[in-house]
Amino acid sequence: MSELHALDAAVDAIRARAPGAAPKVGIVLGSGLGAVADAVTDATDIRYEDIPGFPRPGVTSHAGRLRLGSLGGTPVAVLQGRAHAYEGHRLADVVRPVRTLARLGCDTVVLTNAAGSLHASVGPGRLMLVTDHINGTGLNPLAGANEDALGPRFFDMTSAYDAALQERLRDAGHAERIALAEGVYYWVLGPSFETPAEIRAMRILGADAVGMSTVPETIALRHMGVRVAAISGITNLAAGMVPGSALDHAETMTRGSAMAADLARLLSRFLSGATDER
Repeated sequence: MSELHALDAAVDAIRARAPGAAPKVGIVLGSGLGAVADAVTDATDIRYEDIPGFPRPGVTSHAGRLRLGSLGGTPVAVLQGRAHAYEGHRLADVVRPVRTLARLGCDTVVLTNAAGSLHASVGPGRLMLVTDHINGTGLNPLAGANEDALGPRFFDMTSAYDAALQERLRDAGHAERIALAEGVYYWVLGPSFETPAEIRAMRILGADAVGMSTVPETIALRHMGVRVAAISGITNLAAGMVPGSALDHAETMTRGSAMAADLARLLSRFLSGATDER
């Protein structure tokens, strides 16, 4: 089955369960950030297992559920959790859920993730607006035959993260008194955390935060012409930055949950103006 047919099958299954849904903005929730979906009103939930071709997230903090409804007055489709390449999924499968959002009608997608900060001045609990990324894996979800119906073989990634969306998120942060940090996100495959030497190298390359997701989704969405914004929830300082400390996923979960309320306020404010713009 071609990727286009797989996406059509997923869309048909979603529309069968939520025939009136017409989302305009997609949101992907990373580790510990699933509570943001609680702010969605008039919600309809669909389990990933009921959507053909959707990979099941292996991380326990990822609910594996699509929530359709309204946030900030804008029709949204929220992916509560994502699959990761480190779980053994093909990258084409990892990005299928966000491609499905585009096929459902979302012309904008906001990606969120949990990340480690490379700067002591941006500590745990902060939200970071992603302004660019570095693909440290050498992997690309578009490797292989190109689906011309989805996008061109070669395309520009100069403005991977939409400048106008970034400005709206800055305005939303100011209005909600949320001090947004800004920076470059570095994608690693995982699942092991980074070494102190790797963190030093990333800092030299210009990275500000590191994580194990988001970049393949950004590539796939930009391939389809979808506008992308991304926000990292800073859950920890990266390896080697706090002497004697060790990184673990429990810290990611604890910090992510604590930031979910701020993220929900930020996204609600961000989306409150989206309806007026359309």
